[in-house]
Amino acid sequence: MKLYELAANYAELLNMAEEMDSDALVDTLEAIRDEIELKAENIAKLIRNLEADAKAIKEEEKRLNDKRTAIENKVKRLKGYLFEQLEHAGIQRIKRPTITVYIQDNPPSVDVVDMSAIPAEFLKQKIEVDKKGILERIKNGEQIPGVELKQEKGVRIR
Repeated sequence: MKLYELAANYAELLNMAEEMDSDALVDTLEAIRDEIELKAENIAKLIRNLEADAKAIKEEEKRLNDKRTAIENKVKRLKGYLFEQLEHAGIQRIKRPTITVYIQDNPPSVDVVDMSAIPAEFLKQKIEVDKKGILERIKNGEQIPGVELKQEKGVRIR
């Protein structure tokens, strides 16, 4: 039987408590509760395993991201070195049997020299809400328009 079915049966039995024999009710409730606890324990163990897997994957993502960043930085340094040496030697193009290396103009880009002179239509601004600050002020008794304090419940596994 599935956990949601057990929970529904348990709740239904509690509602029918007045109509049933007390010994039979207690025995039935205990049996269902034992099954619910066993299933909850197994689900909690599965959650722990999945959390451990997610943590290991996250650590591996960070390791691979760091490695990728190091490689990208090395490529950037090597391209800079190659560019400087070709420029210094006055060589624009090298054609070999397996590879061609050449210097070309990059696409134009904008360099901002005076931020205050830029027209407003070109300014982008990301607005963020300081939820922690709002929470602290609400806890101190302040009323903050546009927000509500909510209290949710969640499962904790120890």
